[in-house]
Amino acid sequence: MIIVMKPGVPMQEIRQIMERIKKMKLAPHLLRGTERNVIAVIGDERNLQREPLEAIPGVENVMSVLKPYKLASLEGHQERTVISTGGFVIGEKKIAVIAGPCTVENQKMLLQTARHIQRQGACGLRGGVFKPRTSPYAFQGLKNAGLKVLAQVRKSCRIPVVTEVLDPRDVKAVAKCADILQVGTRNMQNYELLKAVGKQKKPVLLKRGMAAGVDDFLMSAEYIMAQGNYKVILCERGIRTFNDYARNTLDLTIIPALKERTHLPVIVDPSHGTGKRKYVMPMARAAIAAGADGLLIEVHPHPERAWVDGRQSLSLQEFTELMREIQSIAHAIGRTL
Repeated sequence: MIIVMKPGVPMQEIRQIMERIKKMKLAPHLLRGTERNVIAVIGDERNLQREPLEAIPGVENVMSVLKPYKLASLEGHQERTVISTGGFVIGEKKIAVIAGPCTVENQKMLLQTARHIQRQGACGLRGGVFKPRTSPYAFQGLKNAGLKVLAQVRKSCRIPVVTEVLDPRDVKAVAKCADILQVGTRNMQNYELLKAVGKQKKPVLLKRGMAAGVDDFLMSAEYIMAQGNYKVILCERGIRTFNDYARNTLDLTIIPALKERTHLPVIVDPSHGTGKRKYVMPMARAAIAAGADGLLIEVHPHPERAWVDGRQSLSLQEFTELMREIQSIAHAIGRTL
């Protein structure tokens, strides 16, 4: 159930309505908008008397949300969500580009990469310190030592940082060093992890599972939002198909499909989506043309020497070329970079 408030209703009145909902043993979630606020009501709606709520001064409309993902649904929140943190903004006209190495190797490499992507217009630095690997013998990341490197580069360059968290026990430590918490494809349905990041105030970059449908994806976002964290960024990173020419199949049709269903911003990771450097730029261009709000790109000063995923990482020069190419596409569809 969604309660749409009239424009200009003071917060005191909204809080009174939320307290009334709590007495009905339901959970109210306030979704703030630029023009009006909305209260999403979660729980057994049989406890909710519809007519009395519509009669309350300040309430414009009360309506049911048919989708199972009540908080993420566009039905109850018509305004597109804009997420802002540490100078990073996504969901507006300007396209957000996050770039950096697949894994943090050392401070010198990360600092060189951060400074270069900043000069080219990137608004965020990515870098993994906890690495979920298919093989138990593969490099698993620098872990806590890597967090320290991220924190140092973040402070030196004053650039927002995105890094993945794998374990609910590490969420608080990662949140101290990162501006955005990433939940990877293998953990999209790790519900305890989703609940843990949902209790944080930091935005969450949620990657689509490699075999997840649209509803599966949005229900995972709902897990995070149900904990009170409404700052969720959805990321398409490729799915498993019969494709035998790329690492994954980058499903760009999910961009308009998500835009029809949710108010949350949508970004695309063509690096993991293809697994091949030569495909990254064409698919990045296509993602922007399809309506993505941003890109997540792997960049390394020396891809041939990268510890992890060098085959899909752009060099610094290639990243410069990518930013130049997507700028013209962004302008063509009425957006900026």
